Amino acid sequence: MLHPRIQEVTQRVIERSKNTRQDYLERISHAKKQTRVRAGLGCGNIAHVMAACSSDDKARLKADEQPNLAIINSYNDMLSAHVPYKDYPDLIKDIATKYDATAQVAGGVPAMCDGVTQGRDGMELSLFSRDVIAMSTAISLSHDVFDGVFCLGVCDKIVPGLLIGALSFGHLPVFFLPAGPMQSGIPNKEKARIRQKFAQGLVSREDLLEAESASYHSAGTCTFYGTANSNQMLMEIMGLHLPGSSFINPYTELRDGLTGNAVETMLKQLTDDKESPCLADVISEKTIINGLVGLLSTGGSTNHAIHIVAIAKAAGIQVTWKDMSDLSEVVPLLTRIYPNGSADVNHFQAAGGMGFLMRELASAGYLHTDVKTMLGDGLAPYMTEPRLDKDDSLIMSNSTGPTKVKWVDCPANSHDEEVLRPVSNPFSKQGGLQLLTGNLGKAVIKVSAVAIEHQVVTAPAKVFSSQSALQDAYTRGELNQDFIAVLKEQGPKAKGMPELHKLTPVMATLQDEGFKVAIVTDGRMSGASGKVPAAIHLAPEAVEGGIIAKIREGDLVTLDAPNGMLKVHVSDEELAKREAELSLPSATFGTGRELFTGFRNIVSSADSGASAFGLE
Repeated sequence: MLHPRIQEVTQRVIERSKNTRQDYLERISHAKKQTRVRAGLGCGNIAHVMAACSSDDKARLKADEQPNLAIINSYNDMLSAHVPYKDYPDLIKDIATKYDATAQVAGGVPAMCDGVTQGRDGMELSLFSRDVIAMSTAISLSHDVFDGVFCLGVCDKIVPGLLIGALSFGHLPVFFLPAGPMQSGIPNKEKARIRQKFAQGLVSREDLLEAESASYHSAGTCTFYGTANSNQMLMEIMGLHLPGSSFINPYTELRDGLTGNAVETMLKQLTDDKESPCLADVISEKTIINGLVGLLSTGGSTNHAIHIVAIAKAAGIQVTWKDMSDLSEVVPLLTRIYPNGSADVNHFQAAGGMGFLMRELASAGYLHTDVKTMLGDGLAPYMTEPRLDKDDSLIMSNSTGPTKVKWVDCPANSHDEEVLRPVSNPFSKQGGLQLLTGNLGKAVIKVSAVAIEHQVVTAPAKVFSSQSALQDAYTRGELNQDFIAVLKEQGPKAKGMPELHKLTPVMATLQDEGFKVAIVTDGRMSGASGKVPAAIHLAPEAVEGGIIAKIREGDLVTLDAPNGMLKVHVSDEELAKREAELSLPSATFGTGRELFTGFRNIVSSADSGASAFGLE
């Protein structure tokens, strides 16, 4: 039976979204009723579509009888996570040819790396890039010549952007194809230790670079549980990946087999069933709730407190941080993956992976199992794990699917309860993310990585307007005390809401030295940020007149995660006086200044998804 809180929040979301969801579904229904798109194209239009195709593909496109698949690719050869996508289009096209179908790269989307841009001006374009990716995806599909879509993306803003854009064409079946994580390198805990040593001036830049290079060392996704791997979890628990495919390493036989299987699965649906599950059916209110449960039960990236809201909006669904917080009160934390623990996603996969996690959540009533996925009805297939089809004794009798891969029951027990646990023995009875409220506004905190003794901090404010200002103060020896770092003017309207991950080594070092420290900001922290309590995404932000703009050096601030409270201990009268004296800062930004100007004028607040796209 479904847990009462899951049912309560789901029903609340359904009622709240009734009108906007209906509007979205009506648009999708209208698109579904249209005749096969290519049949309506003029001769000049279709000639452009197939001008560069082979003679065989031209014949197929002219006949307009077999599927034409769109490939939206985030490939570049600078970023390790996206390097494997170089070969995916040819693989997809080869399989399409075997089915007498066609596939075309409909477009590419930018894939920037927050790991490269941390602390640089380019980070100010990071969140903005999600909406650029969404628009790029929709533009690629706007040619209206496709019957199905493959989205190739992994990291931070890329997957949410692809999904938001694809939802504009929700009448089509859409599959996401993961690339997989790189093999494990230097332990994440050791990498964090060396980062802190560097912040203290105790190791050289060469030592730091050697450690970083031993961690990020090959093609594939970074192995810590940041936004990229939270994306992969999300796509699987929402039914947009093949079961068990999220965390299979690139350039392995199983990885290639899964990619081929996904392509053949869509082609079989399009050619045999003629009723492939369309994206609008897969992304429902229940699916969004499942995504939130997955995020909470794994201690996923705080960035998804923004992204899930924006994704839901694109499907006409309205979810709030209060919904997330209410779910977090009852959803158990079942994983410890860095930065929430010492293990990485390869260890999580070896311990039982997504199949074990989803079976545990579903069996305890935390997941809606009556949803549609890329495979059809229900989540049952997602409680299995893939194997190469080499040992018939392993194969389930009801297993289906082409190309080398079969699915078997996932492990009855976790192979490592230090990494992955059953519902009966959780790491915590509550989820990894929490809403904070008080006279400062609304903020999000990731509690799964913060030790209980650090979850309540009351201390004087030290106010900064940049990461570098705080780092400089540390270098001058001015931060050896209890304090709460208040970083204002970092929100979406101020400067694109850059991640503030460069703060982590300094603040973690001070915490390790015994000081009570915390962070309060209207900006973001990285999905990799961990053990220092951080109230982030604060709304309203400083440039909108939020209370954070009125905090002064020395004001007493309380961050109380267990009780969901964030407060500055200043009287209402004093705050009103400061407001009369307040001169709101202008937006400040570096690289991409001209591009960002238009974005900041239309972007919504963090708690509304920080998106340029809104519900009608």
